[in-house]
Amino acid sequence: MNTPELEVDEQVILRPVTRRILPEVMEAYNEDPDSAKAALPWLTDGEEANRQIADLMIDLEMHKGGEAVHFWAIHSKSDNSFVGMIGLGDELQLAASAYNLGYWVRTDWRRKGIAGKCVDAIFSWLTNRTKQALIEVTVHPHNESGLATCRAICEKWGGLAISGYVPIEIGDRTVPHILHLVQLDRGDSE
Repeated sequence: MNTPELEVDEQVILRPVTRRILPEVMEAYNEDPDSAKAALPWLTDGEEANRQIADLMIDLEMHKGGEAVHFWAIHSKSDNSFVGMIGLGDELQLAASAYNLGYWVRTDWRRKGIAGKCVDAIFSWLTNRTKQALIEVTVHPHNESGLATCRAICEKWGGLAISGYVPIEIGDRTVPHILHLVQLDRGDSE
């Protein structure tokens, strides 16, 4: 199943990630490397980050025709500018999970509900194409805005935070994260 373009609202649209947006992604990374590293904790500093992001974009573009990974670039409808990225990946903590959700929104677009609206569009698409899917969202316990977004997603989609921490391997370290789970069900008896 190809990763489709998804309508979100009057402000933004989701388009499958391609390597053509690499210059915009790098510009956004350079605006706020720390938030990019929160979303992509395996990133290193300096020139190595440029190579890692380029490799990521190529990898995500190659996956857009498969089932295991679906990633989108968030674009402004008013000027087609790059707003961020969001996607369903396959770095899972639980064997029963279908995807993990990850997102990163550019500095100027934060605190506008963009991530939540994009999640709604993606979860609606996923609910319409699969009978059920368990989605993971892992957040560092000190990432207050990430935790707030997860709480809002869980409240809207019937998810929950699992008590305790899960260990996430990042480079040579194990970093505790809070695991949130959202069970998407089609709601019919097919």
